[in-house]
Amino acid sequence: MIRFSLICDHDHEFEAWFRGNDDFDTQQKRGFVECPQCGSSKVGKALMAPAVSTGRKREKIALAMGEQQRKVMAQLKEMSEKIRENADYVGDKFAEEARKIHFGETEARGIYGEATLEEAKSLAEDGVGFMPIPVFPEDRN
Repeated sequence: MIRFSLICDHDHEFEAWFRGNDDFDTQQKRGFVECPQCGSSKVGKALMAPAVSTGRKREKIALAMGEQQRKVMAQLKEMSEKIRENADYVGDKFAEEARKIHFGETEARGIYGEATLEEAKSLAEDGVGFMPIPVFPEDRN
């Protein structure tokens, strides 16, 4: 299977998998390849970097985004900023504080912080409502 970077006549970029170059050509000629954003069947191959394994651990974040993905990423960043602006940072005491709030041992308020995977599983088992806040690469700079 080969992954192609594709672009439609409206400049929407996306990726798709094919058995090979001939498979892409056949499907394109028959009008089976469509842009997922606008439905255009006028699709061609975009320039793409070759996939080269360097032996380094691969990042788990896709860095190439289309217009729709950039909009969603901007919304996630905005949500993350609002959460941080309107909640108390409790650091690595997140699980402890969340449990106290859940069981009415302290005032109800928005909090954020860090929790281990084990702590998160335990909170979920106890019925404590929480969600991960996305961390973006620029947040670590």
